[in-house]
Amino acid sequence: GCDLSLNLTSQKATDAVDSIFRSLRDIARVRVHMKQFNSIHNPGSNTHQASASYKPLLKQVVEEICNPDRPDPVDIEHISSGLTDLLKTGFSMFMKVNRPHPGDHPLLIIFMVGGVSVSEVKMVKDLVATRKPGTQVIVLSSVLLTPHSAVELLFAPDRLQLDAHI
Repeated sequence: GCDLSLNLTSQKATDAVDSIFRSLRDIARVRVHMKQFNSIHNPGSNTHQASASYKPLLKQVVEEICNPDRPDPVDIEHISSGLTDLLKTGFSMFMKVNRPHPGDHPLLIIFMVGGVSVSEVKMVKDLVATRKPGTQVIVLSSVLLTPHSAVELLFAPDRLQLDAHI
């Protein structure tokens, strides 16, 4: 709501920051039901506050998919395609059959709703290349984010009705 820095008031700045934090709290509430991917912040221990770290959700998901010592993923679901996968999924209700894991396939397709940055695409490419060589990865998104457009998304009054040209 402020086109020039001359028109910026303390109240407008406070309202904008409050809006950003309200959005972040909403995102946290949506993710609270997840068991494995419920946080991007590791606070560290009481004795080592400096060991606090940030781990992006996309990185957590790709590491889980590419983990060779993986148990059945908790927050990631494999969608059956084909008769073999459908039979495995159906028999798993009666017998101890391992469900297919998303990392079992030689092609990984990731679609990011809301946008992805070039650095995130590179991170995915590098993770897959080191953890699961031979797997082809395709990253798709509703928009390619730039630093400018990411900030615009934070301050947009209606984030769900943005133009596709950002």
